[in-house]
Amino acid sequence: MIRDVVKIDEELCDGCGLCVPGCHEGALQVIDGKARLISDLMCDGLGACIGQCPQGAITIEKREAEPYNETKVMAIMVQKGKNTVIAHMKHLKEHSETGFLKEAVKFLNEHSEELDFDHREVIAEVHGHHGPQNHHHEGGCPGSRPVTFEPKATAFDPAPFVQQSELRQWPVQMHLINPNAPYFRNTDVLIAADCTAFSMGDFHSRHLKGKSLAIACPKLDSNTEVYIEKIRLMIDEAKVNTLTVMIMQVPCCMGLLQMVKTASSRAQRKVPVKLIITGLEGNILNEEWI
Repeated sequence: MIRDVVKIDEELCDGCGLCVPGCHEGALQVIDGKARLISDLMCDGLGACIGQCPQGAITIEKREAEPYNETKVMAIMVQKGKNTVIAHMKHLKEHSETGFLKEAVKFLNEHSEELDFDHREVIAEVHGHHGPQNHHHEGGCPGSRPVTFEPKATAFDPAPFVQQSELRQWPVQMHLINPNAPYFRNTDVLIAADCTAFSMGDFHSRHLKGKSLAIACPKLDSNTEVYIEKIRLMIDEAKVNTLTVMIMQVPCCMGLLQMVKTASSRAQRKVPVKLIITGLEGNILNEEWI
């Protein structure tokens, strides 16, 4: 069957192993100094491991692969202990994989007498999870965790005010842009993760004004090696003045920063690069030249 499966670029992979704990299905291992996908049937294709890779070596591709098998994954998870099982099942819940979650619960019920822990506590913990009070180190993908924000009070009535768009060009999606288009030449460029503009109330006036724009999602977009080459062409051919990389605080967004770093390392020219990390509620967590 054709489905989403992890793809590892062995030229970029340095074997650090940071992706391994990010894969709650146990589908990744470091073998001979490189991260390897050891089984198609254990890879759920959701990409929780992507944000853990500092080299940007992990992407998601569609290809012929064995169907994911939750029963076989659970047989491995229970051997790793209660906390690993909880992390795996929360991972399924946070990605709305209801069918697989039901299979996991069924597995626990059917094998309860063989387990070294109380399966009822695991099920209660998973179904009792309500979002932000549990942090990402407990398991699951923080970029997919549901969070509700309280409405923010305003000191004035914003209704009469219409903010002007600062967008200077079209298209903006990285797959569609021409890196040597006139609006990229000798200018400042903002490379923004897709979600940033939706989280920030002043995205246009504070960050986009005076810049050309390219947007991308390092977790959900495919064939992102093309992005690296386009950024390199912006540097070498369009001769951009500066690059600003704006990402969300979630781990998977770090892949966009890694793409820019890789492109910069391959380019003949050197340009200043600024990193802006945005909180889920639109606040700036970090802003620095790197």
